[in-house]
Amino acid sequence: MKAFFRAVDKIKPFYDHVDRVVLFICKILLIIDIAITAMAVTGRYVSFIPDPAWSEEVVLSCMAYMAVLSAALAIRRNSHIRMSALDRYLPKKVLAVLDLIADIAVMILGFVMIVVGWRYAQKLGSRGFYVSMPGLSRFWMYFPIPLAGVAMVIFEFETLCNQIKVLVLGEDDK
Repeated sequence: MKAFFRAVDKIKPFYDHVDRVVLFICKILLIIDIAITAMAVTGRYVSFIPDPAWSEEVVLSCMAYMAVLSAALAIRRNSHIRMSALDRYLPKKVLAVLDLIADIAVMILGFVMIVVGWRYAQKLGSRGFYVSMPGLSRFWMYFPIPLAGVAMVIFEFETLCNQIKVLVLGEDDK
């Protein structure tokens, strides 16, 4: 069993790399959001600055990507919203098992997001276009869901392995 956990620990750099890539994407999307919003708002009041018709849809799409990708990052950092009111009253083993069950449920959600989100992106996305950008498929509006599902599954696998290691071996790598 220890050999399995050593093998899983060896791919930690992969998780770190995925984490950095997702964080970088979120940062770029935030910069794009701020720049387009600033240009659009300024363009409403300053005549020589353009106020493009597509700005609102692009900003909303960027926000959708940031929201779901940052939720995936929260899984890796264990900083997502959780109920902890009863944690101090439960035995540590019970709490660890409940956390494991919750993370299994989140991983299942990640798989559902991949499958159903991809289906929606392909079917609904192929049937429509952005109103202000008729050349751009709505696929990109639905694509954040399966993308975040992939990130969630990757980060949940690491989290689950770490939790199982603590339960089975009593070792914590943090």
